[in-house]
Amino acid sequence: MIKNTKVNAAILIIGNEILSGRTQDTNTMSIALWLNSIGVKVNEVRVIPDIESTIINTVNHLRQINDYVFTTGGIGPTHDDITAQSISKAFKLEYEIHKEAFKILEDYYKVGEFNEGRQKMVWMPRNANLILNPTSGAPGFNVENVFCLPGVPSILKSMLGGLKNRIVGGNPILSHTISLRTVESEIAKSLTDVQDNNKDLEIGSYPFFQAGKLGVSIVLRSEDQSKINKCSKEILKFIEEKKIKVVDR
Repeated sequence: MIKNTKVNAAILIIGNEILSGRTQDTNTMSIALWLNSIGVKVNEVRVIPDIESTIINTVNHLRQINDYVFTTGGIGPTHDDITAQSISKAFKLEYEIHKEAFKILEDYYKVGEFNEGRQKMVWMPRNANLILNPTSGAPGFNVENVFCLPGVPSILKSMLGGLKNRIVGGNPILSHTISLRTVESEIAKSLTDVQDNNKDLEIGSYPFFQAGKLGVSIVLRSEDQSKINKCSKEILKFIEEKKIKVVDR
């Protein structure tokens, strides 16, 4: 069990379709928001192609420096779905039919529908733990601290809740957003001064364009609500002094 309250994770998006721009990645947001809610901070996100050696090397690196690694994509029935096989090699485990997964999909599909292509989805690393899929039947899996999820966003979202009892998180990461009708250059120095006074809290500044006007959202993130409250007061003070308008987004 992870005793340190500072728990971290990496997200690994696997798929040529993401790198080519044909498919937009929304899974990073879903996983990151869910992890933050249970006290796990995302350290980094990587997007890599469906190349076995790249998957193996990246997974082996990330699992050594993070408490958890979440992969998405590459566990479907097609020829380029090679994540499960690559994970097997990363952990030096046999790649074989998972009997429980086979039974799940055999019961899920009608007679004659569980064909050779779909049976590819039950090949996994030996003794992998299943991640149940309430949407389309085909389970994901985890080996040690590496959790492998499908790339389809709606299916991935439906599977996250079932993982909560397997993830040991720290304190939930809280956030507060202040949106302003201004530009970053107008608040840069003041915001830097606030950050210098609140080094144990994360402050992000994000420009936006809404209703034909520019704005900036300041996002405060911490495990401690009192630190967020203190920092927020400091920001609102210089906003008032500069006569900057606070807006809703």
